[in-house]
Amino acid sequence: MEYARFEVFIQEPADELAVKKRPMVVICPGGAYAYTSPREAEPVAYKLLGEGYNCGILYYSCAPAKYPTALTEVASAFRIVRKNASKWRVDKNAVLVQGFSAGGHLAASYACYWNDPKIAQAIGVKDAEILRPNGQILCYPVISSGKYAHTGSIDNLCGDNKALRKKMSLEKAVNKDTPPAFVWHTYTDGTVPVENSLLYVSALREKNIPAELHIYSQGGHGLSLANKLSLSRYGYEDYPAVSTWFSLCAGWLASNYPITVKADLRGKEPWLKKDK
Repeated sequence: MEYARFEVFIQEPADELAVKKRPMVVICPGGAYAYTSPREAEPVAYKLLGEGYNCGILYYSCAPAKYPTALTEVASAFRIVRKNASKWRVDKNAVLVQGFSAGGHLAASYACYWNDPKIAQAIGVKDAEILRPNGQILCYPVISSGKYAHTGSIDNLCGDNKALRKKMSLEKAVNKDTPPAFVWHTYTDGTVPVENSLLYVSALREKNIPAELHIYSQGGHGLSLANKLSLSRYGYEDYPAVSTWFSLCAGWLASNYPITVKADLRGKEPWLKKDK
């Protein structure tokens, strides 16, 4: 079933603020390509807003929809962001994709396949550059369709198509146009093995693509923010040590995709003007 919805969170520009342009993050929640988890949606968006970033949540189509439906929906979201960049005061050169679990697979597949001519053609875009992701944030991502696969996600995405399943093993899809990455995982993840992140970052390393990887010694799957803001009704996702991933990610964002501010106006404050 195809039902994608893109919900944007844009901070209101104000003349009093020095902020001129903000990077934007397109969030893809997880859910094994069966659904999109609300725990990995608005709680994350509001944290990003608090760091000064604009963002959007893509509630993409899941099973029975198959590849490349969700991928073309990510591309459509990027097209929307870039076409509205001036109005929303978004930095066109700092639009990132973020994903959790299966949403991490979707984000990483977009990072690897965004310039596939079939993607641009599917959404009526002539110049694929408008679809380029400038960075990727992957949170306990599904990556491989091999030994360490999360078979439920791969089954929902690919069905029995063996060639497609091979294509969706993303450690083999990294290329020169894949953007820099921030990746985190837990060593004890019993649903999506940590090897998924290790394989992907190793592939980035082979292509000399910058990546930052954090592996936490404890914690299960689907932790989202790993604090009470994204706690499920089961209540097992509160890991203070793991919750530091967000501050580390915020530091990575600030270093690589800084918020653009107006020229330095210090010393020119209106209250410093002398009376004539």
